Amino acid sequence: MDGTLDHVMIRVSDLERSLEWYETHLNYEKKGRYEGDGFTIVYLGPEGMHEDGAMLEITHNEGETPEMGDAWGHIAVRVPEGELVAAYDQLIQQGVEEYRDPESCGGRYAFVTDPDGHEIEIVQRDVGARWSLDHTMIRVADAEEALGFWTRAFEYQAVGRWEADTFANYFVEPRDAAPEGMAVELTYNYDGRSYEFGDAWGHLCVRVDDLHEDWDLLLKREAREYRDPESCDDMYAFTTDQDGHEIELLNASRVRSSDSESLFPF
Repeated sequence: MDGTLDHVMIRVSDLERSLEWYETHLNYEKKGRYEGDGFTIVYLGPEGMHEDGAMLEITHNEGETPEMGDAWGHIAVRVPEGELVAAYDQLIQQGVEEYRDPESCGGRYAFVTDPDGHEIEIVQRDVGARWSLDHTMIRVADAEEALGFWTRAFEYQAVGRWEADTFANYFVEPRDAAPEGMAVELTYNYDGRSYEFGDAWGHLCVRVDDLHEDWDLLLKREAREYRDPESCDDMYAFTTDQDGHEIELLNASRVRSSDSESLFPF
C-alpha cells in the first residue's frame, strides 16, 4: 500500500472568497478544478510543491453553509525556521484576522483562520515549499484505538508525541514517508469528551497502489466498509476511522500526472 497522504478536503460557504483568501495569503495556485452537479471542487497548493506533498481540496456545495464541528481540528502549513513571527505579521498586515499570535503560543507556532473559520496553524520547518501542508489534526476519543487503526490499517508509524496537562498529540505518517509529505496529528483530550463533526470538515485522502486489492486488504484489517469501489464507479473508495473521520482511497497512478484531469477521481 502506498499510504501517501494526497490531500485534505474542507467545505466552504463562498468558493470565490475562499480561493481569493488562499491565493492571496498563502500564495496557493490552482492545481485542478471540477464542476459537478450542484458542487465545485478546487485543488490548491503552493508553487513548486513536492510530488508527495499534500494538496488542499476545497469543496463548495451550492446554497449550503457548512457547519463547523470540533472533531476536525486544523491544517498546519510550513514556513522556514526563524520566520514564524515575520510570516504571521505579514498575514495580519494583509488583513487576516488575528487569532493566536506566536507570543501566545510560546514562540513555537501560531494560528489564523480562513473566512469560514477553519483553523490554520503556522509551523516552522526547513523542508517543503513555503506554506505547504505539514499535517492535519483530528480529534479522537481513544488514543490507543486511534493509533492502532492507523498502524494496523494503513501501516503508518508513530513519529512524535507531545503531552500537555489536559491533552496529548500523537503524529503518524506512512513508513518511509518523504519529509515534504503531510502527517496526521491525533489529538486526545483526557476529559473523555465527545465531538461533533459538522460538515465543514470533509476527509483525508490516502494513495493506494491498487484500489481493489488494497480495499480488500483494509477490510481484512478491520477497516470499516463505508463506500466501496463499486459504489464509486471503481475510481475511488471511502473508509472511516474508529471515530468516523472519512478517509478516501485513491490509486496512486491516477494522481499528479501532467494531465490535470487525472487529479480528479471522477
